[in-house]
Amino acid sequence: MNDHPLNLQDRQEIWSQVKAAIRREYGESTYRSWLRPIEFSEANDERIRLSVPSRFVRDWVQANYLERLRSLWALHEPTIESIEIIVRPSTQHPIPVPPSKQGASHLSPPLDAATSVIGSNALASPSFVKQTGASQYRYTVPNDEKQLVKRFSFKDFVVGQPNELAYAAARRVAESADVAFNPLFLYGGVGLGKTHLMHAIAWHIRETQPERRVAYLSAEKFMSLFIQAVRHRDTMAFKDEFRSVDVLMIDDIHFIGNKESSQEEFFHTFNALVDQNHQVVVSADKSPSDLEGLEDRLKSRLGWGLVADIHPTNYELRLSILQSKAESIALDIPAQVLEFLAHKISSNIRELEGALNRIEAHAILIGRPVTLEMVQDVLHDLLKANDRRVTIEEIQKKVAEHFNIKLSEMFSPRRARSVARPRQIAMYLSKQLTTRSLPEIGRRFGNRDHTTVMHAVRKVEELRSLDAAIDEDVELLRRMLEN
Repeated sequence: MNDHPLNLQDRQEIWSQVKAAIRREYGESTYRSWLRPIEFSEANDERIRLSVPSRFVRDWVQANYLERLRSLWALHEPTIESIEIIVRPSTQHPIPVPPSKQGASHLSPPLDAATSVIGSNALASPSFVKQTGASQYRYTVPNDEKQLVKRFSFKDFVVGQPNELAYAAARRVAESADVAFNPLFLYGGVGLGKTHLMHAIAWHIRETQPERRVAYLSAEKFMSLFIQAVRHRDTMAFKDEFRSVDVLMIDDIHFIGNKESSQEEFFHTFNALVDQNHQVVVSADKSPSDLEGLEDRLKSRLGWGLVADIHPTNYELRLSILQSKAESIALDIPAQVLEFLAHKISSNIRELEGALNRIEAHAILIGRPVTLEMVQDVLHDLLKANDRRVTIEEIQKKVAEHFNIKLSEMFSPRRARSVARPRQIAMYLSKQLTTRSLPEIGRRFGNRDHTTVMHAVRKVEELRSLDAAIDEDVELLRRMLEN
């Protein structure tokens, strides 16, 4: 093939062989997501030019597969020194602007707080409504300002070490007219402030940049609306609405796990928005790589921007939240009571606020003065539940004693089985018996990566099913820790 100049047909054949090789090498999922859309464009004796459908795909291919593509091509044509990836001109029609909100707001009642669209200084809830005298369905945007929680603003968000990165990133996205991180991915356990930050972003944009259209909805609502669009045979209205917003925010994205059609639609919506340089903000209970039931291509996209972990609260942050909440409800609560609650209720912010609401109700409705004794009486069930919670430190100590190793081995880099196995069991029990996230557990075991914790959990689960002695050890430790 090298004895004469290669023509277009020769190079098309080489490209077919390169694609086949890279498909075998990277697997069907990666190939379908990133490599199948690539097309051969043109070439000279030193450079090959390939084209892709969007800038987003171009950037990803350049960052992850360009050098491998070049080396595979060089096996057939050694004179080729570089491969250039370009964005081919779109053959699709531009996305139409959604119908004007004026005159359309009467067509549909507002939905619940899981869905909001903000534009022209108005909050709204997109829903399908049938047009009068027509068989097609389309989105209307009724004017309704009750879709976002008023108190979920930046000024009401208490910042501490566990959430300072997520807070700073959220403010940057809300305050910047340009796209700062795409996507911004917020994750953390239940009741730690993910939804608060997303609502705060929406409120801030509404107040400072009212011309920008912002769509906020839960993943469950996104899924429901998409199913509704499919049922009414008008998915184009759905696509036009969500792919034309300036900011798309999806809360609890983990709920579309194992929902193939919804994932496919979100995948393309996400891609279209990023390619238009429009902002995407997503929240979940785990990091992108840990989300179960999501396709690899979607995980890779979600991890493309800034991933911000909201860690479990520490004592200082819990105390600050309690002080702020007590001040906002104008309730005189002694400092020792707030300190007691900050120590005792360590699960999440939601439980802290719920505890203060109960105290407020008893103080106002029954007229009981707020004392330590009153709080212990009113919150006896909540305090008892928190008292039963096990800490990672307790687990490490108990496991070390059981296997007769030093406590320091829980944090050491040693990989000997006599040390590594108890450490894996301690990680497994930490995942089972505490509410700590995988990254937080990893940090408590000598700053290990969350993937190490995931491996430990899977390994112990496997060993428990295969080895009765290990299963008995783990079960015994669990009972001792819970009692």
